Amino acid sequence: MVLLFAFPIPHSNYSAGMTTITALLCLHLLLFTVVRVNSIEPSSSSEDPYKILNIIPNPDGTFTRLQNYPETPPSPDPTLPISVLSKDLTIDQSKHTWARIYLPRQALNTPPNHPNLPLIVFYHGGGFIFYHANSTYFHDFCVRMANATQSVVVSVDYRLAPEHRLPVAYEDSVQALHWIRASNDLWLAHADFSRCYLMGESAGGNIAYNAGLRAAAEADQIRPLKIKGMILIQPFFGGKKRTPSELRLAKDLNLPLAVTDSMWKLSLPVGADRDHEYSNPTVNGGAKVLASIRELEWRVAVFGVMGTSWWTARRSS
Repeated sequence: MVLLFAFPIPHSNYSAGMTTITALLCLHLLLFTVVRVNSIEPSSSSEDPYKILNIIPNPDGTFTRLQNYPETPPSPDPTLPISVLSKDLTIDQSKHTWARIYLPRQALNTPPNHPNLPLIVFYHGGGFIFYHANSTYFHDFCVRMANATQSVVVSVDYRLAPEHRLPVAYEDSVQALHWIRASNDLWLAHADFSRCYLMGESAGGNIAYNAGLRAAAEADQIRPLKIKGMILIQPFFGGKKRTPSELRLAKDLNLPLAVTDSMWKLSLPVGADRDHEYSNPTVNGGAKVLASIRELEWRVAVFGVMGTSWWTARRSS
């Protein structure tokens, strides 16, 4: 069973774009698997987190990830018989950050000086540790999203932990918004910057939330980009106190609790625990900037699932 939760942020006009995105995400949660770390074996929380996550630390401070996840190259050629074109652009060469842009083919029939497509800024999942914007699962998801909603999608490739612990991913994600705002790219010229949505799945949902908090605090600095809402797909949050679902699925075959504990241990600032504001958004009554989000009249949708039936569906897909 799929559950949809929405934060009660008042807005008199619920945009058609948001309605379309919501419907599509419900369909995706029903028909497609959420990305999983399929190289991980169930382990106890006392084991070495590097062993659990199948990564090896290197002398230079980087890590070798032993599992190779499929990647898909971009398809920018407009002569190809595809519904959505894609290309990669550098955001910050010094940080090795970049983005994959998805453009519905039909947009090529519209002059770029008449932007009319919603803009979705997407942050991929992977526990802050794995995957990239070109990972096949997320590439395919963004293609479907761009085609079904007729939106320009910008999938951000942020720096990963443990090499770059939080808040680096948040900083990269906000920098991407400034990059989009100032870009003169012809594909982005098809996007209506006044209809921008931040979206993320799992760790990407956490990033979309935290990038959104930062964007709300500097809304004037990212104009003409105007964020209309956040779409968080199973966002990766958690505190020191175990939730009932964490206890029930502690030894789940797909994503045991020891794995999520390890991801947090390797992603949070050194010395931080699970009640840090990056992992537990309810700490100290929640972020004060949430009031700004209400004033800006953003819509916020949070997608989650019922535990046992969803994991069963994942295993069978």
